[in-house]
Amino acid sequence: MTPLLSVLTSVVGWVTVMLIAASVGIIGPARLRETWSELSGRLWDARRVVAVLCVVLIASALGRSWLLDVSRLFGLQATAFIYGLEGGFVAWIQATFATPELTAYFSWVYVYGYAFLLSFPVIAYLALPRTVTLRRVLVAYALNYAIGLALYTLVFAHGPRNVMPDMVTPLLFATRPDVMALTSEVNVNSNVFPSLHTSLSVTVGTFAVLTREAYPRWTLVAVPLSLSVVVATMYLGIHWLTDVVAGFALAFGCVALAYRLVDAHGDAVGASDDAEGERPGSGAGADD
Repeated sequence: MTPLLSVLTSVVGWVTVMLIAASVGIIGPARLRETWSELSGRLWDARRVVAVLCVVLIASALGRSWLLDVSRLFGLQATAFIYGLEGGFVAWIQATFATPELTAYFSWVYVYGYAFLLSFPVIAYLALPRTVTLRRVLVAYALNYAIGLALYTLVFAHGPRNVMPDMVTPLLFATRPDVMALTSEVNVNSNVFPSLHTSLSVTVGTFAVLTREAYPRWTLVAVPLSLSVVVATMYLGIHWLTDVVAGFALAFGCVALAYRLVDAHGDAVGASDDAEGERPGSGAGADD
């Protein structure tokens, strides 16, 4: 088995187990059975945003190498500026807090926890009687990837582990070298501004807070996990604090835009049908 296939199998296995456990513990068997019986209709409602997200992901995968060349030649060379702005902050984090236990935790969170964090909202919001939140989440994902790809092209910068190799250790790859086979397939070391791990995780955490009345247990899981991913990006030496701050801004902007865009296409819900109105049974039979 190749290193890439090995780590992919590991990620799929871990995430599948976590999705099953979270589906039973957070969504509940009764709501899962109801979702199964209405699955085709709900998927049909979300077909357009699913298509948009797929197009963005495919475009990102196909255009990444070409856009990297464009960024290298014409992008804003921001590495020196970022380093001058924050100096050795990431190095300080590692020097102050790094332990074998924390490294193991943040490495797990960065790979496995992140994959679970992005996957579970699709199941959870598909299980709500209305598909409004599901569509908003998928639109927010698409916006994160599209805007993130554009910024990666406009801004060329290397992460702290590349700029300060004598001060910042690539802890993820030092402890889990097999993960490099996966990360090299989906990213390059000059794609640091903004941190998409941060923006997508904070997007999920924000939606978890907004839908806390529908899924209070998910809020208790998603918020700490999303913040752990944010910390992991710096602790592992992958992103600058500047990248993380930009990731927060991108996340909040994408969530706000997703709400506006879904409403603008005739999918607006009434004042009583927002996240607070998506409690169990509040929208049954009233799908938009």
